[in-house]
Amino acid sequence: MALFALTTVSLVVTLQVIFLKAPVEATMGIVQKIFYFHVPAAFGMYLGATVCFIGSCAYLARGTLKWDTLARAGADVAVLMGMIVMTSGPLWAAKAWGRYWTWDPRLTTSLLSLLVYVSYLVLRNYTAGGEAERRFAAALGVLGAANLPIIRYSVQKWGGQHPKVISSGGGGLQHPDMELAFYCGCLTMLLVCSVLIWQRTRLHMAMSKLEALEDEAVQLGVSGDGV
Repeated sequence: MALFALTTVSLVVTLQVIFLKAPVEATMGIVQKIFYFHVPAAFGMYLGATVCFIGSCAYLARGTLKWDTLARAGADVAVLMGMIVMTSGPLWAAKAWGRYWTWDPRLTTSLLSLLVYVSYLVLRNYTAGGEAERRFAAALGVLGAANLPIIRYSVQKWGGQHPKVISSGGGGLQHPDMELAFYCGCLTMLLVCSVLIWQRTRLHMAMSKLEALEDEAVQLGVSGDGV
């Protein structure tokens, strides 16, 4: 309950800072405020992917359902945050580059990462959900995390049009209130992702227990018919 309350307060404060306190950027105008959602959502995608990676590795090593449910929750958050990134990015690009999409290294690798986690969720939600499916999905969870450093360093290694704002050599945020809005956005997105991971883990654990009870009931029914 305290985490929910803290997240709600942080969200309200962040929206006020972004839209009422942070100044409008001279070149991009109001569109620049997408930055305060776009980059924190990317960090949220990294967080979800990291949780999925940890859960997937632990499940492959130990085979317990609690790690599998944690991996699924991480993948859920990675897909949600990745969709925010891939939606907000083109909206910003339309103003900055004059077109919604280019095959920029960071954009391309981010899209690839999102597709990996979408594949993870499709595999988990539309298959039987047996041991083989869980292990294959865990392998996808590990594969998806391997792409994260490539996203992070793609601009430095391969160039491209994607701007560098907060990284080394970037243009930076030109006003203290812009920095405040950015850090508030990152904190709020971290809290939102933490709440979502916690809730989705509980949900997936409950669903796993329900599936186990249903399987047990079916087996008991078959045994009873046999008797």
